[in-house]
Amino acid sequence: MTCLQSDGIFIGKSDDGTGSNQYLPLKWGNRHGLIAGATGTGKTVTLQVLTEGFSSAGVPVFLADAKGDLSGLCHTSDMQGFLTKRASKIGFGEEYQGAAYPAVFWDLFAEQGHPVRTTISEIGPLLLSRMLELNDTQEGVMNITFRVADEQGLLLLDLKDLRALLGVVNEQRKEISAIYGNVSPQSIGAIQRALLRLEDQGADKFFGEPALDLRDFMRTDHEGRGMVNILAADKLMNSPRLYGTFLLWMLSELFEELPEAGDSDRPKLVFFFDEAHLLFNDAPKALLEKVEQVVRLIRSKGGGVFFVTQSPDDIPDSVLGQLGNRVQHALRAFTPKQQKAIRLAAQTYRPNPAFEVEDVITTLGVGEALVSTLENKGEPSIVERTLIRPPSSKLGPISRTERKRVLNDSTLADKYDETVDNESAYEILQERAEKSAKAAEKAKAEAEAVETKKAPARRSNRQSVGEAAIKSLTRAVSSSFGRSIAKALVRGILGALKK
Repeated sequence: MTCLQSDGIFIGKSDDGTGSNQYLPLKWGNRHGLIAGATGTGKTVTLQVLTEGFSSAGVPVFLADAKGDLSGLCHTSDMQGFLTKRASKIGFGEEYQGAAYPAVFWDLFAEQGHPVRTTISEIGPLLLSRMLELNDTQEGVMNITFRVADEQGLLLLDLKDLRALLGVVNEQRKEISAIYGNVSPQSIGAIQRALLRLEDQGADKFFGEPALDLRDFMRTDHEGRGMVNILAADKLMNSPRLYGTFLLWMLSELFEELPEAGDSDRPKLVFFFDEAHLLFNDAPKALLEKVEQVVRLIRSKGGGVFFVTQSPDDIPDSVLGQLGNRVQHALRAFTPKQQKAIRLAAQTYRPNPAFEVEDVITTLGVGEALVSTLENKGEPSIVERTLIRPPSSKLGPISRTERKRVLNDSTLADKYDETVDNESAYEILQERAEKSAKAAEKAKAEAEAVETKKAPARRSNRQSVGEAAIKSLTRAVSSSFGRSIAKALVRGILGALKK
């Protein structure tokens, strides 16, 4: 097909009178990119066109489907009249035909796709603290909790593991504070409440096993086309902290796992992040530095990252400067802030003597864009006003029945769809509590036997400290949170008995 040459993805045709074709060279796909524009200007279609091109070239793609309308990539285009009309207008009419692309659906909430999971340990205290919106003091306590887990060989796989360990840290806070710094019950309580809020948002399904193997994103089908991994993000948009943290974790993991690739004729994997501003809103400096580092360095490992957002100023300058390929759809200039954003956006393009970029941005029609990609030795091309080509796959979402069929046919269903609850911190601490409880009961019984032989006097109805603690433990074990506190109590009882 004309849309895919040996070295580039056909984006559209310039509207400058010469009618030159606009391509994204595959060799520069790992130099990242930006798709920007106001709502309804055609960003989603551009994303779809680029995804088709990368997949056809054998490059796997991951994209976050924020509005639920990218699932049509797995279905052939309906070839509506306005699509064929656009194809003919740009001289693409004879070659234009429908095509479906190999897709895998994913969902952090395990509702519209295979579950995406990672473990508490893998996501780490920094990202988890951001997800929980902890302050500096609470983040410090989180770091201490992870250190205790490492020292005691406790795996933190899911939320109940972390809750159990936090209970132990709370009970042993005096000893822990003497080594690592102050651990207050107020901070522990704040973290526990934040975990509860996170669980109410459905994040408990995100933490656990089997954890996602990123190599499953990097597959091709039997025809050599790159798999299109579609993350259902419509519900995820309501949990922006979870969404942003997940994206950053995934990029960080990919950066750590991929070997150095050097220069190649195409990327190994390309990411499209819709609603990209959610990744950066209210992000602390440390996290912004992490994003900038990953975006800057992941290209050497063959990874390409494209951010999709309404305005370029949604992206921090340190990250925006790394984005070499740009597709700018129309922006609106109703407010002084929007006018300023347009001026700044215009300054980032290599000028075209045929028009003023700042003037054209506000007059672009739906499906039109200003396109500038890297060329030759990596320099930006002159910006061109471009009519975007129609996609070969279906515009809009597929039906639930069709989505279910794709999921049932997926070879990854057996690997990810069933949750596995391996032994981890929760089970280990629970086992310790049970052993401690039995030992305490045994010691209590032996003490009572000795006491009976010495003086068979009437037994007082008053409970001993040990009896009260054991009864409290028994009540606590009835709940998962209570178990984590009970473990620490029992260990304290045993310590007292051994003295």
